[in-house]
Amino acid sequence: MEQGEEDDTFEDAVCTKKPARVNTPLSVITEAFENLADLLKPDISTDDEDGLSLDAFCSACTHVSILFSCLGFAFKFAEMEYISKVKDLVEASKTLDTLQNILDLDVENETVKTQGSRSRNLRRVRQGLDLIRAIFEQFLMTDEYSLKDAATTAYTEVCAPFHTWAVRTAVYAGMYTLPTRDQLLLRLNETDQSVEKNMRRYMEASRPIIEYIDKLYIERNIKLDW
Repeated sequence: MEQGEEDDTFEDAVCTKKPARVNTPLSVITEAFENLADLLKPDISTDDEDGLSLDAFCSACTHVSILFSCLGFAFKFAEMEYISKVKDLVEASKTLDTLQNILDLDVENETVKTQGSRSRNLRRVRQGLDLIRAIFEQFLMTDEYSLKDAATTAYTEVCAPFHTWAVRTAVYAGMYTLPTRDQLLLRLNETDQSVEKNMRRYMEASRPIIEYIDKLYIERNIKLDW
């Protein structure tokens, strides 16, 4: 092969090489929940009695705390509560295999709604996942992509009914400290196009998981208004 042909071949190889995939915090979270949601699909999941693996659930949930961190002071309380509840579930996964096991044990001991119970902590983690979903949903619904408006609406819908007046007041006051849209994209290492894609992916993947958790309580005649 002539030198010129070798150069052309090298240039073609360089030009056709695909860019390396960049794993952003949001894409990592999204992929984790897509994998978790796959476990609930009929053609993949095991017998219903086995249920969703607590270890797999905790593994996906541990990634989400960075999203609360990116939202700053306004959601510091939510971040701290979420992290502490996930840590408790991680500890529970050392002795319990599934989410069902958590509820069944507390039902047996009549401690489902007891402060600090793992059934209660699971409800709070589920609430955190739903809050992120609602923020993303509201964020993409507004033409201006206003994070303040999105977060305020999402918090009012998902968390406010279960928080004390003092917590609600602090959260609403903190909404004015939320990052701007551009600041959020920078913190998440996302572009306009990628952030919308990944937010929609998370919304789609988290929804069946949230519904699955709610179903566990409903099947045991446990109301969801707490």
